[in-house]
Amino acid sequence: MTKQTTAAVSRAGGLRRELGLGSAAAAVAGEAIAVGIFLTPAGMARSLGSPFWLLMVWLVMGAITVSGALCFGELAARYPEAGGLYVYLREAFGERVAFLYGWMSLLVMDPGVTAALAVGGATYGAYIFGWSPLVTKLMAIATVAVLCAINMLNTRAGAGFLRYTTWLKLGILALIVVWALVFRLGSWSHFVPFVAQRPGSAPLLPAIAGGLVAAFYSFGGWWDLSKIAGEIKNPTRTLPRALVLGVITVVAAYVLVSGAFLYLVPPESVTSDRTFVAQAGAILFGRAGANLLAGAVVLCVVGSMAAMIMLSPRVYYAMARDGVFLPAVAKLHPVLGTPMRAIGIQGIMTSLLIALGAFEQIIAYFLFVAVLFLGLTVSTLFVFRRRDGDAAPLVHTPGYPVTPLIFLAQIVVLLALVLMNTPWQALLGCAVVLLGIPVYALLQRAHVVPEQTTLLPDNMVDGNERS
Repeated sequence: MTKQTTAAVSRAGGLRRELGLGSAAAAVAGEAIAVGIFLTPAGMARSLGSPFWLLMVWLVMGAITVSGALCFGELAARYPEAGGLYVYLREAFGERVAFLYGWMSLLVMDPGVTAALAVGGATYGAYIFGWSPLVTKLMAIATVAVLCAINMLNTRAGAGFLRYTTWLKLGILALIVVWALVFRLGSWSHFVPFVAQRPGSAPLLPAIAGGLVAAFYSFGGWWDLSKIAGEIKNPTRTLPRALVLGVITVVAAYVLVSGAFLYLVPPESVTSDRTFVAQAGAILFGRAGANLLAGAVVLCVVGSMAAMIMLSPRVYYAMARDGVFLPAVAKLHPVLGTPMRAIGIQGIMTSLLIALGAFEQIIAYFLFVAVLFLGLTVSTLFVFRRRDGDAAPLVHTPGYPVTPLIFLAQIVVLLALVLMNTPWQALLGCAVVLLGIPVYALLQRAHVVPEQTTLLPDNMVDGNERS
């Protein structure tokens, strides 16, 4: 498949370009802001024991994440078609490497992360309504089914639901900050000393390293916006802006909410991440505070699930379109125009993992490989720049090559930390992904080369008209 062909993006009879900047930015913020915004600040504050170092960790990781978003902005502008990371890996390193990423996403990470979100949200629902463990699982599966149905029926409806839940969750988080300050429910003494660590804190360097890792995973998922590049209007302009805007929104949310929680609850009184939610809720809203804050957690989780279910199936669709997955998955619904089969696959696999209850262990085994693929994806910038020579990209990564190198340095450190802490899990995850090589070889025997792509006029490539 040539660069010219894929850069032209929309294939004949493909996905419709009908999503704008608001929906795209909401996809970034919606996926990243989940239950972690309530749990991660507590653990980081307790470990770091210093408001200054807590702020520094968020800002440093935020800056690194923005550098990654800038890199993805150029990649998305080069290949604005469904599939995101899968497409960039395919164009830089070939179909086999791209297949291994899709193999991991399809079988493990996408359904595993979605299952973890669903069960996490349902657990907080159980806290509010007193559900039994069985009912909690059923509610998690029901939530997955409803979100899948919304995205199957209409892409714009799925984007609209995601957009409204994202702005609603941001509004609730802003309300928490303003409510705490206006009614003076906390104390500024919790920020003193501002720089020095409190007694009982972890050693500074390990605490900073742990905090950076936690912050990375808290921001995780912003790169998935690229998976719906084939449905974004004016993608070369909209995608880079949406990535940066979404990431900055996430950074601002984490900084402000962390500050508000520290204002409400001093780090030394936090016994665990989960009890912290109840502590902060009680201070904010009285006796009903824990339930109200648990409801906010549920909303954040549902919004993140909506993003996952909207974005992830586009990888399976792209794989099937390339002939390395079930051909039927590449067929859009003739009336609704949605990748219904791809969405259904994620919904079924997610529900199965929820029923089995094995998703947490699965995610732990494949974190190393997932981070490795993310680093490989950003490294494709160097491949494209070297291969294309003097041909200028549609969108330039500001500060290239320093910008991608900053992000890749973080990836190398994260990979080293994961490998040192859980070497056998990391190696086993790599081994399972490599099992995809013989699977790819078997699929290649029945490989059906897709029909020649019809290049579209430049105005349709830019998304000024709906395809």
